Amino acid sequence: MALKKNKVDEVIVEPVIIEEKKAEAVDFFTKYNKPFLIGAFAGIALFGAWYGYKKIVKEPNEIKAEEAIFPAENLFDKMATAGFNKDSSTILLNSGIVGATNIKGLLKIAGEYSGTTAANRANYMIGATYLQTKEFEKAIKFLNDFTSNGAYQTDIKKNIMLGHAYSELKKTDEALSAYKKAASINIKDEAFTSDALNTAASYAESLGKTKDAIELYQELKEKYPTTQSVQSGDVDKSLAKLGITK
Repeated sequence: MALKKNKVDEVIVEPVIIEEKKAEAVDFFTKYNKPFLIGAFAGIALFGAWYGYKKIVKEPNEIKAEEAIFPAENLFDKMATAGFNKDSSTILLNSGIVGATNIKGLLKIAGEYSGTTAANRANYMIGATYLQTKEFEKAIKFLNDFTSNGAYQTDIKKNIMLGHAYSELKKTDEALSAYKKAASINIKDEAFTSDALNTAASYAESLGKTKDAIELYQELKEKYPTTQSVQSGDVDKSLAKLGITK
């Protein structure tokens, strides 16, 4: 015979279970309320600190850095075209006056405004200047401190300069690696990448690294057939010297 459900039991049991769940929730909230609020306020405080730093420190610092580097950047551009002489290089690095213009030295800008985009550009120009003044270890340090942030042509130039500096220091493996890296940064850039490939191939050839030289010359010939070094036959001549006549 089927048992009848106890309606009274149903009514009595359900509220007890619900009340127990409510009690557990209250206990949980009471137990963890303070840590939760502390965590929430800590997150708000961190965001506030970051936002305050950005608005009160970082953005004004960026503006000051850009103002400070402008004269030095103009001088660097002129020197890159006309040549780096000792006096101008000293002023560019350490401060001085050119004509009626007061130049704040790139070394000071890189130090005082560390972390800004201007300081980053200063590292590149410092490295390039030290390369010209034959202070190769310093050139390497500052070039390595520079980040291209997607400016691939500048990144290619940076690695070629690193190759030159390592080469001057007789660090041949590092030099060849830098030249190869320059040639691999953006294969779609025909002008810069083909020059980097030619430099890497010529350097490998000068070191007697025949396999590397052949591979690099062949890559140059296959990928960039319209470049001057290929069209003139110079690449074929170099390959022929290395035993490749096809």
